[in-house]
Amino acid sequence: MKQEMLINVAQPEECRIAIVEDNQLEELYVERSSQDNYVGNIYKGKIVNLEPSIQAAFVDFGVGRNGFLHISDVESQYFRQGGFDPDKPIQPDGTQRDDREERKERSSSNGAASDSHDEDDFDGEEGGEESKEREQGGGTRTRKRPQQRKVRPGVRPRVKPPIQDIFRRGDEVLVQVIKEGIGTKGPTLSTYISIPGRYLVLMPALGRIGVSRKIEDEQARRRLRDILRDLSPPKGLGFIVRTAGTDRTKSELSRDLAYLLRLWKTIVKRIKSTPAPCDIYQESDMIIRTIRDIFTSEVDSIHIDQEEAYERAKEFLQITMPRYASRLQLYDGKEPLFHKYKIDEEIAQINHRQVPLKGGGSIVIDQTEALVAIDVNSGSFRTDGSAEESAFRLNQIAAKEIARQLRLRDLGGVVVNDFIDMRHDRHRRKVENTLRDAVRRDRARTKILRTSPFGLIEMTRQRIRPSLKRSVYKECPGCSGTGVVKSSESMAIEVVRKLIMAAQDTRVKKLTVAIEEDVASYINNRKRRELARIEDVHDIELLVDSREDVSPEFLRIACEDESGREIRVVDS
Repeated sequence: MKQEMLINVAQPEECRIAIVEDNQLEELYVERSSQDNYVGNIYKGKIVNLEPSIQAAFVDFGVGRNGFLHISDVESQYFRQGGFDPDKPIQPDGTQRDDREERKERSSSNGAASDSHDEDDFDGEEGGEESKEREQGGGTRTRKRPQQRKVRPGVRPRVKPPIQDIFRRGDEVLVQVIKEGIGTKGPTLSTYISIPGRYLVLMPALGRIGVSRKIEDEQARRRLRDILRDLSPPKGLGFIVRTAGTDRTKSELSRDLAYLLRLWKTIVKRIKSTPAPCDIYQESDMIIRTIRDIFTSEVDSIHIDQEEAYERAKEFLQITMPRYASRLQLYDGKEPLFHKYKIDEEIAQINHRQVPLKGGGSIVIDQTEALVAIDVNSGSFRTDGSAEESAFRLNQIAAKEIARQLRLRDLGGVVVNDFIDMRHDRHRRKVENTLRDAVRRDRARTKILRTSPFGLIEMTRQRIRPSLKRSVYKECPGCSGTGVVKSSESMAIEVVRKLIMAAQDTRVKKLTVAIEEDVASYINNRKRRELARIEDVHDIELLVDSREDVSPEFLRIACEDESGREIRVVDS
């Protein structure tokens, strides 16, 4: 399989990166200089408001919009500010037991066996946690534990104290942006800091080493843990091996560890010397970030169409991956890079509501405020088998395309997939598994539920920034983003009602109604008698002003008295 990375930065306002496999677009990343790009950045912020009702704080971190910090994203070391010990569990009622109570409970547990723990499994790319106890043979077992035990470093406590007991207005807090602001909502913040390198991720709050849960081979996991232990990272800092570090040598991991430690020392100095609000660390630009996070030995070549960006990428590759630096190529052809590879054509199709499927059929994608709805239509798709077999085959094709479209459009939140109805349970399970396999390559976290009684497959996909559609398009001023406007007949009925209301005022002697030309034509042809009746009954003059440059729902009524002076009339 031929895999290429195409980087288009010929226009300074926009950077586009496409991952192409066998001439098919599989991943697309777009970033514009005019849009906020805060995800991954670390700031020293100041608490400006507390909302106990939603257990959240609003933080001024120096970018003009306050960030949203929920209690679930507050690291346990901040509990000290509220008088809580971060090393002890918190009771559901928000209290902590003292040492004497804990000793008494331990003594009453009849010498229960103490637990021995290996490092937890982590997803290095996303900072997720997945705690498992493992026997030496690799299996899992359940042990009876005392209820009260010391909180392991890096594990998010299940019960947290009220946020109003931890913070006060004016308190300084170190935060990282984990999700861009969408619409009127500000960026989402977290105090769990995560700094990615090429092969490792530094997580200061973790306090121990771990391996990405995407690395499933147990032997590889054990080898990577042993290497990290031999490297002896500083006590108190946590490190996770990323999937890119699976086959890396000890020296390569050591270089990445040294780079992250130097970076962390610089960050600590800046934290101590700079007052809040201020920026502490900024993520690399999208080119460096994408090469760092996505490039693997399977990528045959990287093409960049701008010399300055090419030099930056070349320098980064020579430092981090010198053996692959030769795969980077400067594209200097006259034909635009994306046009040559027919990427622009595929990008144009991404913005369409309907996506055709191979062999017939289609999927229709509708993005709403609450969720993304995807409907699978059979269209002209047919097979030699039964209707059940045709539905099963089409659903499998649709499942793969749905996963691809979610990646390309960067759709997040709740996604509801309405597949063609299938009677056999084995077919439903196979379609579910096909969808799970197809989203496996997605860098965003996804969770897929089983088929509901109504034949729907519900899933969630991590939303980090606004979707591609929201980034490229703006809301239509004519329909306010709904996609529909009132018909000429509906508008004509509304106009007549408004005119009757305005004519009730005895001061009014002249009414001028400005409306869109199709609505004006409908009124002049179909409502002429009603307009004449209004003029006769109320002894007023009525004029219809036809406009070409307005939306179909445009309506403005001007009221004048005998002297020609404009007056305000309620509901006009």
